[in-house]
Amino acid sequence: MSVRKYFSEKDKLQIKNAIRAAELNTSGEVRVHIEKHCREDVLDRAAFWFQKLEMHKTELRNGVLFYLAVDDRKFAILGDAGINQKVPDDFWEEIKEKMAEKFKEGLFAEGLSQGIRMTGEQLKAHFPYQEDDVNELSDEISYG
Repeated sequence: MSVRKYFSEKDKLQIKNAIRAAELNTSGEVRVHIEKHCREDVLDRAAFWFQKLEMHKTELRNGVLFYLAVDDRKFAILGDAGINQKVPDDFWEEIKEKMAEKFKEGLFAEGLSQGIRMTGEQLKAHFPYQEDDVNELSDEISYG
């Protein structure tokens, strides 16, 4: 099955809506990247896509990538330097644990959406929306 078909259209809309809602009150940026396999360390692979998607180029370095390798059942959350300086050390692990609970139930879109919402709350706290804010990165899911 193509990785693009892993999520239903309804699931994709739920994920995109979670991204839009998370970004509504913040200057932070959230992206989701999905591929079938991850044959290396999941954080290394997420870092590769973080760079390839040019997420390090946001003005405040406050981009966050949710990376999923669906066939290998691996996922990672990678925040840029700006957000990592602000959130608690265990912040990403806490979100991953909440997501993993949903994933174990087969609720992948729900888990991803929940993680995105939790991230949005932190982004809002540390990088509030500015009147001149520009959506620096696409809200579309990217695929590898």
